[in-house]
Amino acid sequence: MSTAHRPALRPAQRPAQAPPQAQAQAPAPTPTPTPTESNTPPSWSADPYADALRTGRGPLYLRRADGWLLPLEVERWCAQADEADLGVLARCEGAVLDIGCGPGRIVAALGARGGRALGIDVSEAAVAHTVRLGGQALHRSVFEPLPGEGRWGTALLMDGNLGIGGDPYALLARVAQLITPGGLLIAETAPVDIDERVDVHLVHAADGHADAQAQTQAQESHADDGHGTAGTPFPWARLGTPALLRHAGHAGWRAAAQWRAGGRSFVALRDTRRARDGHHARHDFGLRGGHTDRPTNSSAEPPNSTAVISSQRAAKPSPGRPVADA
Repeated sequence: MSTAHRPALRPAQRPAQAPPQAQAQAPAPTPTPTPTESNTPPSWSADPYADALRTGRGPLYLRRADGWLLPLEVERWCAQADEADLGVLARCEGAVLDIGCGPGRIVAALGARGGRALGIDVSEAAVAHTVRLGGQALHRSVFEPLPGEGRWGTALLMDGNLGIGGDPYALLARVAQLITPGGLLIAETAPVDIDERVDVHLVHAADGHADAQAQTQAQESHADDGHGTAGTPFPWARLGTPALLRHAGHAGWRAAAQWRAGGRSFVALRDTRRARDGHHARHDFGLRGGHTDRPTNSSAEPPNSTAVISSQRAAKPSPGRPVADA
Protein backbone atom coordinates (compact mmCIF):
# COMPACT_ATOMS: atom_id res chain seq x y z
CA MET A 1 0.00 0.00 0.00
CA SER A 2 1.71 3.09 -0.24
CA THR A 3 3.01 6.51 0.69
CA ALA A 4 3.06 8.64 3.78
CA HIS A 5 4.26 11.79 2.08
CA ARG A 6 2.33 14.16 -0.12
CA PRO A 7 4.21 14.25 -3.42
CA ALA A 8 4.78 17.20 -5.68
CA LEU A 9 3.19 16.06 -8.91
CA ARG A 10 4.84 16.82 -12.21
CA PRO A 11 2.72 17.67 -15.25
CA ALA A 12 1.63 14.44 -16.90
CA GLN A 13 3.94 13.42 -19.70
CA ARG A 14 2.53 10.84 -22.07
CA PRO A 15 4.70 8.57 -24.20
CA ALA A 16 3.96 8.44 -27.89
CA GLN A 17 3.02 4.76 -27.79
CA ALA A 18 -0.56 3.60 -28.00
CA PRO A 19 -2.40 1.85 -25.13
CA PRO A 20 -1.18 -1.63 -24.12
CA GLN A 21 -2.78 -4.80 -25.32
CA ALA A 22 -3.58 -7.51 -22.84
CA GLN A 23 -1.38 -10.20 -24.41
CA ALA A 24 1.36 -8.01 -25.88
CA GLN A 25 5.06 -8.81 -25.73
CA ALA A 26 7.77 -6.24 -26.33
CA PRO A 27 11.12 -4.79 -25.30
CA ALA A 28 11.51 -3.50 -21.79
CA PRO A 29 10.48 0.14 -21.24
CA THR A 30 13.08 2.88 -20.97
CA PRO A 31 14.41 2.94 -17.39
CA THR A 32 12.81 5.64 -15.30
CA PRO A 33 14.96 8.18 -13.45
CA THR A 34 15.76 7.69 -9.78
CA PRO A 35 13.48 9.87 -7.67
CA THR A 36 15.14 12.68 -5.75
CA GLU A 37 13.13 11.89 -2.64
CA SER A 38 11.73 8.56 -1.58
CA ASN A 39 8.01 8.49 -0.94
CA THR A 40 8.07 5.09 0.76
CA PRO A 41 6.80 5.15 4.35
CA PRO A 42 8.53 2.66 6.60
CA SER A 43 5.40 2.68 8.76
CA TRP A 44 3.75 0.44 6.18
CA SER A 45 6.68 -1.99 6.39
CA ALA A 46 6.32 -2.37 10.11
CA ASP A 47 6.82 -5.81 11.59
CA PRO A 48 3.16 -6.27 12.65
CA TYR A 49 2.07 -6.28 9.03
CA ALA A 50 4.81 -8.69 7.93
CA ASP A 51 3.84 -10.94 10.85
CA ALA A 52 0.21 -10.78 9.78
CA LEU A 53 1.12 -11.83 6.24
CA ARG A 54 3.12 -14.79 7.55
CA THR A 55 0.20 -16.03 9.65
CA GLY A 56 -2.54 -14.91 7.28
CA ARG A 57 -4.51 -13.26 10.06
CA GLY A 58 -4.73 -10.20 12.32
CA PRO A 59 -5.74 -8.46 14.40
CA LEU A 60 -4.21 -5.35 12.87
CA TYR A 61 -5.46 -1.77 13.01
CA LEU A 62 -4.87 1.77 11.94
CA ARG A 63 -4.99 3.90 15.08
CA ARG A 64 -5.73 7.60 15.13
CA ALA A 65 -4.20 9.92 17.77
CA ASP A 66 -7.52 10.04 19.68
CA GLY A 67 -7.56 6.24 20.01
CA TRP A 68 -10.03 5.55 17.18
CA LEU A 69 -9.29 2.17 15.56
CA LEU A 70 -9.87 0.95 12.00
CA PRO A 71 -9.59 -2.83 11.56
CA LEU A 72 -7.56 -4.15 8.62
CA GLU A 73 -9.01 -7.19 6.85
CA VAL A 74 -5.85 -9.28 6.80
CA GLU A 75 -7.66 -12.60 6.50
CA ARG A 76 -9.55 -11.49 3.38
CA TRP A 77 -6.45 -9.98 1.78
CA CYS A 78 -4.50 -13.21 2.31
CA ALA A 79 -7.29 -15.43 0.97
CA GLN A 80 -8.11 -16.09 -2.67
CA ALA A 81 -10.01 -13.46 -4.64
CA ASP A 82 -13.69 -13.59 -3.69
CA GLU A 83 -16.78 -12.97 -5.81
CA ALA A 84 -16.61 -9.21 -5.27
CA ASP A 85 -12.97 -9.21 -6.40
CA LEU A 86 -13.77 -11.31 -9.46
CA GLY A 87 -16.49 -8.83 -10.40
CA VAL A 88 -13.84 -6.11 -10.44
CA LEU A 89 -11.50 -8.24 -12.55
CA ALA A 90 -14.25 -8.77 -15.12
CA ARG A 91 -14.36 -5.01 -15.70
CA CYS A 92 -10.63 -4.53 -16.20
CA GLU A 93 -9.29 -3.47 -19.59
CA GLY A 94 -5.83 -4.11 -21.04
CA ALA A 95 -2.79 -4.34 -18.79
CA VAL A 96 -3.64 -3.79 -15.12
CA LEU A 97 -1.67 -1.92 -12.44
CA ASP A 98 -2.72 -2.90 -8.90
CA ILE A 99 -1.67 0.01 -6.66
CA GLY A 100 -1.02 -1.16 -3.12
CA CYS A 101 -1.34 -4.82 -4.12
CA GLY A 102 -0.77 -6.16 -0.61
CA PRO A 103 -0.28 -9.96 -0.49
CA GLY A 104 -1.25 -10.23 -4.15
CA ARG A 105 -4.60 -12.01 -4.44
CA ILE A 106 -5.80 -9.66 -7.21
CA VAL A 107 -2.58 -9.87 -9.24
CA ALA A 108 -2.55 -13.66 -8.91
CA ALA A 109 -6.19 -13.94 -9.95
CA LEU A 110 -5.62 -11.75 -13.01
CA GLY A 111 -2.63 -13.86 -14.00
CA ALA A 112 -4.64 -17.06 -13.62
CA ARG A 113 -7.16 -15.62 -16.09
CA GLY A 114 -4.42 -14.94 -18.60
CA GLY A 115 -4.37 -11.20 -18.00
CA ARG A 116 -1.29 -9.01 -17.70
CA ALA A 117 -0.95 -7.40 -14.29
CA LEU A 118 1.69 -5.77 -12.12
CA GLY A 119 1.33 -5.09 -8.42
CA ILE A 120 3.18 -2.33 -6.60
CA ASP A 121 3.51 -2.00 -2.84
CA VAL A 122 5.82 -0.32 -0.38
CA SER A 123 5.97 -3.47 1.74
CA GLU A 124 8.73 -5.94 0.90
CA ALA A 125 6.75 -8.65 2.68
CA ALA A 126 3.68 -7.97 0.52
CA VAL A 127 5.72 -7.99 -2.69
CA ALA A 128 7.37 -11.29 -1.72
CA HIS A 129 3.98 -12.80 -0.90
CA THR A 130 2.62 -11.72 -4.29
CA VAL A 131 5.53 -13.37 -6.07
CA ARG A 132 5.02 -16.61 -4.11
CA LEU A 133 1.47 -16.67 -5.46
CA GLY A 134 2.86 -16.47 -9.00
CA GLY A 135 2.13 -12.77 -9.52
CA GLN A 136 4.49 -10.02 -10.58
CA ALA A 137 5.18 -7.08 -8.30
CA LEU A 138 7.49 -4.14 -7.67
CA HIS A 139 8.58 -2.81 -4.30
CA ARG A 140 7.78 0.79 -5.09
CA SER A 141 5.48 3.67 -4.16
CA VAL A 142 2.87 4.87 -6.64
CA PHE A 143 4.52 8.29 -6.51
CA GLU A 144 7.88 6.95 -7.68
CA PRO A 145 8.72 6.32 -11.37
CA LEU A 146 7.01 3.17 -12.66
CA PRO A 147 7.26 1.02 -15.80
CA GLY A 148 4.84 1.79 -18.61
CA GLU A 149 3.70 5.18 -17.33
CA GLY A 150 0.86 6.47 -19.48
CA ARG A 151 0.17 3.05 -21.02
CA TRP A 152 -1.74 1.02 -18.41
CA GLY A 153 -5.27 0.16 -19.46
CA THR A 154 -6.64 -0.13 -15.91
CA ALA A 155 -5.46 0.98 -12.47
CA LEU A 156 -6.88 -0.52 -9.28
CA LEU A 157 -7.21 1.08 -5.84
CA MET A 158 -8.73 -1.71 -3.79
CA ASP A 159 -9.08 -2.40 -0.06
CA GLY A 160 -9.04 1.22 1.08
CA ASN A 161 -6.07 2.26 -1.05
CA LEU A 162 -7.84 5.51 -1.93
CA GLY A 163 -6.31 6.57 1.37
CA ILE A 164 -2.74 6.42 0.08
CA GLY A 165 -0.86 9.61 0.93
CA GLY A 166 -3.83 11.25 2.65
CA ASP A 167 -4.51 13.45 -0.41
CA PRO A 168 -7.18 12.03 -2.76
CA TYR A 169 -6.75 14.72 -5.41
CA ALA A 170 -2.98 14.13 -5.62
CA LEU A 171 -3.51 10.38 -5.85
CA LEU A 172 -6.12 10.69 -8.60
CA ALA A 173 -3.87 13.05 -10.54
CA ARG A 174 -0.97 10.61 -10.24
CA VAL A 175 -3.10 7.69 -11.45
CA ALA A 176 -4.09 9.77 -14.48
CA GLN A 177 -0.38 9.98 -15.35
CA LEU A 178 -0.08 6.19 -15.21
CA ILE A 179 -2.98 5.05 -17.36
CA THR A 180 -3.54 5.50 -21.06
CA PRO A 181 -5.73 8.47 -22.09
CA GLY A 182 -9.31 7.28 -21.81
CA GLY A 183 -8.22 4.50 -19.45
CA LEU A 184 -10.01 3.10 -16.44
CA LEU A 185 -9.62 3.42 -12.67
CA ILE A 186 -11.56 1.05 -10.43
CA ALA A 187 -11.59 2.07 -6.77
CA GLU A 188 -13.12 0.57 -3.66
CA THR A 189 -14.81 3.16 -1.48
CA ALA A 190 -15.93 3.21 2.14
CA PRO A 191 -19.48 1.86 2.51
CA VAL A 192 -20.49 5.07 4.31
CA ASP A 193 -20.61 8.69 3.15
CA ILE A 194 -17.31 9.97 4.50
CA ASP A 195 -14.52 12.29 3.38
CA GLU A 196 -11.78 12.42 5.97
CA ARG A 197 -8.05 12.97 6.20
CA VAL A 198 -6.27 11.69 9.32
CA ASP A 199 -2.84 10.82 10.67
CA VAL A 200 -2.62 7.20 11.78
CA HIS A 201 -0.29 4.57 13.25
CA LEU A 202 -0.21 0.90 12.38
CA VAL A 203 -0.80 -1.18 15.52
CA HIS A 204 -1.03 -4.89 16.19
CA ALA A 205 -3.08 -5.42 19.34
CA ALA A 206 -4.60 -8.42 21.06
CA ASP A 207 -8.02 -6.80 20.68
CA GLY A 208 -9.63 -3.51 19.76
CA HIS A 209 -9.30 -2.21 23.33
CA ALA A 210 -5.58 -2.76 23.97
CA ASP A 211 -4.29 -0.43 26.64
CA ALA A 212 -2.59 2.82 25.68
CA GLN A 213 0.81 1.72 26.96
CA ALA A 214 0.88 -1.37 24.71
CA GLN A 215 -0.18 0.67 21.69
CA THR A 216 2.42 3.33 22.42
CA GLN A 217 5.10 0.64 22.63
CA ALA A 218 3.96 -0.80 19.30
CA GLN A 219 4.14 2.64 17.69
CA GLU A 220 7.59 3.39 19.08
CA SER A 221 8.87 -0.04 18.00
CA HIS A 222 7.48 -0.16 14.49
CA ALA A 223 6.44 3.24 13.14
CA ASP A 224 8.90 5.38 11.23
CA ASP A 225 8.63 8.61 9.26
CA GLY A 226 11.16 7.62 6.58
CA HIS A 227 13.98 9.56 8.18
CA GLY A 228 14.82 7.24 11.05
CA THR A 229 12.44 8.83 13.56
CA ALA A 230 10.41 6.20 15.37
CA GLY A 231 6.78 6.72 16.25
CA THR A 232 5.85 9.25 13.55
CA PRO A 233 2.30 8.90 12.20
CA PHE A 234 1.52 8.97 8.49
CA PRO A 235 -1.39 10.53 6.60
CA TRP A 236 -4.35 8.51 5.38
CA ALA A 237 -7.77 9.22 3.89
CA ARG A 238 -11.17 7.54 3.82
CA LEU A 239 -13.66 8.30 1.07
CA GLY A 240 -17.18 7.12 0.44
CA THR A 241 -18.58 7.06 -3.08
CA PRO A 242 -20.03 10.62 -3.04
CA ALA A 243 -16.70 12.05 -1.84
CA LEU A 244 -14.74 10.13 -4.47
CA LEU A 245 -17.02 11.39 -7.24
CA ARG A 246 -16.53 14.98 -6.08
CA HIS A 247 -12.74 14.66 -6.09
CA ALA A 248 -12.76 12.73 -9.36
CA GLY A 249 -14.70 15.43 -11.18
CA HIS A 250 -12.12 18.04 -10.21
CA ALA A 251 -9.27 15.74 -11.27
CA GLY A 252 -10.53 15.05 -14.80
CA TRP A 253 -12.39 11.77 -14.32
CA ARG A 254 -16.01 10.85 -15.04
CA ALA A 255 -18.07 8.16 -13.36
CA ALA A 256 -18.48 5.05 -15.50
CA ALA A 257 -20.21 2.74 -13.00
CA GLN A 258 -21.04 2.27 -9.33
CA TRP A 259 -21.94 -1.00 -7.62
CA ARG A 260 -21.96 -2.96 -4.40
CA ALA A 261 -20.90 -6.58 -3.92
CA GLY A 262 -20.23 -8.65 -0.84
CA GLY A 263 -20.96 -5.68 1.42
CA ARG A 264 -18.31 -3.59 -0.37
CA SER A 265 -18.66 -0.49 -2.57
CA PHE A 266 -16.91 0.17 -5.88
CA VAL A 267 -16.65 2.96 -8.46
CA ALA A 268 -15.28 2.78 -12.00
CA LEU A 269 -13.88 6.08 -13.29
CA ARG A 270 -13.02 6.88 -16.89
CA ASP A 271 -10.21 9.26 -17.77
CA THR A 272 -11.74 12.04 -19.87
CA ARG A 273 -8.76 12.61 -22.18
CA ARG A 274 -9.11 11.25 -25.69
CA ALA A 275 -6.87 8.32 -26.63
CA ARG A 276 -4.14 9.26 -29.06
CA ASP A 277 -4.25 8.10 -32.66
CA GLY A 278 -1.57 5.82 -34.03
CA HIS A 279 -0.61 2.20 -34.25
CA HIS A 280 -0.68 -0.03 -31.21
CA ALA A 281 2.80 -0.39 -29.79
CA ARG A 282 3.61 -3.47 -27.76
CA HIS A 283 5.09 -3.25 -24.28
CA ASP A 284 6.04 -5.70 -21.58
CA PHE A 285 5.66 -3.15 -18.75
CA GLY A 286 8.55 -4.79 -16.93
CA LEU A 287 6.51 -7.99 -16.49
CA ARG A 288 9.24 -10.61 -16.78
CA GLY A 289 8.46 -13.03 -14.02
CA GLY A 290 8.63 -12.27 -10.34
CA HIS A 291 9.29 -8.79 -9.07
CA THR A 292 12.03 -6.35 -9.95
CA ASP A 293 13.53 -3.21 -8.48
CA ARG A 294 14.44 -3.59 -4.85
CA PRO A 295 13.72 -7.33 -5.04
CA THR A 296 12.90 -9.57 -2.11
CA ASN A 297 13.88 -12.53 -4.23
CA SER A 298 -13.28 -6.07 -20.82
CA SER A 299 -15.53 -3.41 -20.32
CA ALA A 300 -16.05 -1.05 -17.38
CA GLU A 301 -19.79 -1.09 -17.90
CA PRO A 302 -20.68 -4.72 -18.71
CA PRO A 303 -24.20 -5.50 -19.88
CA ASN A 304 -26.79 -6.04 -17.16
CA SER A 305 -24.55 -4.56 -14.44
CA THR A 306 -26.35 -2.94 -11.54
CA ALA A 307 -25.41 0.63 -10.67
CA VAL A 308 -25.83 1.70 -7.07
CA ILE A 309 -26.12 5.43 -6.67
CA SER A 310 -25.21 6.86 -3.27
CA SER A 311 -23.66 4.87 -1.79
CA GLN A 312 1.33 1.29 0.39
CA ARG A 313 4.08 -0.46 4.07
CA ALA A 314 1.73 -3.05 3.09
CA ALA A 315 -1.33 -2.90 5.12
CA LYS A 316 -4.40 -1.49 3.54
CA PRO A 317 -7.27 -0.20 5.60
CA SER A 318 -10.67 -1.75 5.42
CA PRO A 319 -13.37 0.63 4.18
CA GLY A 320 -15.52 -0.34 7.16
CA ARG A 321 -16.40 1.53 10.31
CA PRO A 322 -14.08 1.80 13.33
CA VAL A 323 -14.53 -0.91 15.90
CA ALA A 324 -13.57 0.91 19.06
CA ASP A 325 -12.21 3.94 20.76
CA ALA A 326 -9.21 3.13 22.91
